[in-house]
Amino acid sequence: GMKKFTNGFKAAFHGIGETLKQERNFKFMIAIAAGVIFLMFYLPTTKDEKVALLIATFSVLTLELMNSTVERIMNFIHPEPDERIKAIKDLTAGIVLVASIGAAAIGFIIFWPYLK
Repeated sequence: GMKKFTNGFKAAFHGIGETLKQERNFKFMIAIAAGVIFLMFYLPTTKDEKVALLIATFSVLTLELMNSTVERIMNFIHPEPDERIKAIKDLTAGIVLVASIGAAAIGFIIFWPYLK
């Protein structure tokens, strides 16, 4: 019922709060996301441009949370340094990097004409 739903939200916000406290990268990404959202409303962007910016921004944030999740699971399962664990962590970091490059390209394509 409603209580389960509310508790789910509380748990989700707690998880995001913990990530903000512990992950420097996520804080940095939230700051960039806030800047993108500010510019999106400050500049006369179209509805479609806003949608593209929001999809790109929230994709990067979502993938960064997944990256943090995988890192924590790996640290829990195998706390000692291990090349195989490092390879998995590097791969998930690579996923975030690819999404970030795509989001930066979208941001550049959309914002550049307004900033010239």
